[in-house]
Amino acid sequence: MTTDLDQFITGLPKAELHLHIEGSLEPELMFALAARNGIEIPYASVEDVRAAYAFSNLQDFLDIYYAGASVLITQADFHDLAMAYFDRAAADGVRHAEIMFDPQTHTDRGIAFATVIEGLLSAMAEAEAKHGLTSALILSFLRHLSEEAAFEVLAMAEPYLDRIAAVGLDSSEVGHPPAKFARVFAAAAAKGLKRVAHAGEEGPPEYVVEALDLLHVDRIDHGNRAMEDAGLVRRLAGAGMTLTVCPLSNLKLCVVGDLADHPLDRMLAEGLRATVNSDDPAYFGGYVADNYRAIAKARGLSRDDLATLARNSFTGSFLPAAAIDRHLLAVDAWLSDG
Repeated sequence: MTTDLDQFITGLPKAELHLHIEGSLEPELMFALAARNGIEIPYASVEDVRAAYAFSNLQDFLDIYYAGASVLITQADFHDLAMAYFDRAAADGVRHAEIMFDPQTHTDRGIAFATVIEGLLSAMAEAEAKHGLTSALILSFLRHLSEEAAFEVLAMAEPYLDRIAAVGLDSSEVGHPPAKFARVFAAAAAKGLKRVAHAGEEGPPEYVVEALDLLHVDRIDHGNRAMEDAGLVRRLAGAGMTLTVCPLSNLKLCVVGDLADHPLDRMLAEGLRATVNSDDPAYFGGYVADNYRAIAKARGLSRDDLATLARNSFTGSFLPAAAIDRHLLAVDAWLSDG
């Protein structure tokens, strides 16, 4: 990759639509918060934590992900976590971010829902004032827990529904199909919330179909394995369904063995509204611009391809139409200038 293309990618206006805020917890901040809160963590150093980031599958990652989240205790912790992400995102050219948070990871260990969301909301306000970076929240249900538990967290969110854009579905995919959460997604829809769901990362193409037909999602998170079903690909393309693809995550979790085999450019060629995102960047080795650079190098993407991905990120966002149009003009301007 040339430095010139690096600069093009960094400056390219983009939205990030698939980011788990807990997954942006860098080891340095993990240690700082552990010290601040008197929490013992099972690592002696930052280097030990980074050495543990050798995953063979999604569950290996989730084990360390949940352990790391234990240092998040106070509203200030959640604020600092989110601001660290927003500062990095702004430096990567992110103009809008729709961030997922996992309240059950925290409420199940005694942290109040209000503590979590108030810390995030304060950072979101600061990021807009500091960087002009707008953001929205996606409340994600943990799919390895019950649907009843998801209903409980949706009830906790009731006072904040005007500040939550959507609900999502994450955590262990295999063995926990979207059908398991059909009723709670219907309840969220009745409350006016958008819906997204992880599907087709480790789970089969049928999980993508369930997310469409039973959860009535507005976006598919990941969706890689949809490429195994030509009819499903045509359906997704025809519907203009956004896929929030995460190349470095896919590599780190062995969804693909090598980025040279990643299907992103084939997704674009098939007419899918694919986007590039960082998922859990502290754990997977890169923020959003790193993902653009890695996949561009591996698959030989052109500047027009990269601009298409950036346009898709805004078109697939939950921003108002006027804001989307402004961002699309900014992408076009950057492409012509770059």
